[in-house]
Amino acid sequence: MTSIRHVEQKDLTSWLRLRHALWPDASEQEHRAEIQRFLSGSAREPQAVLVACDEHSGALIGFAELSIRAYAEGCHTDRVAFLEGWYVAPEFRRRGIARALVAAAEEWATSNGCTEFASDTEIDNDVSAAAHRECGFVEVGVIRCFRKELSDEDRS
Repeated sequence: MTSIRHVEQKDLTSWLRLRHALWPDASEQEHRAEIQRFLSGSAREPQAVLVACDEHSGALIGFAELSIRAYAEGCHTDRVAFLEGWYVAPEFRRRGIARALVAAAEEWATSNGCTEFASDTEIDNDVSAAAHRECGFVEVGVIRCFRKELSDEDRS
């Protein structure tokens, strides 16, 4: 059995481990700094973090980071709940935990006045796309994002 609750200070190390598993390109120090900003109340995003706990061991086995955006692809309102990050440890997948996190996130969203809930994933992440669909999300588009470094030389 799993319980879903808001993250607490005591969860820092476990949340860090799960977060680093989801976003391995960021260093542990970067994740720790972001977590500490959130826990101190000084982070702009995420606005909420829900964690899934194994009721037998008490261990954190998943999380969902949430925000409210003024815009999200395919949405029509200017107050859209957004699933910024969503992860369940591999050994706990296919047990309804991701779905429970999304359901709790939807409750958070509606309690914050949102009528739409959005998310995204990398174009080649078929596992995440399938998980989103299983939780009731509908794919509304595929985009490629570009970036260009601007230097003084580029502006001359």
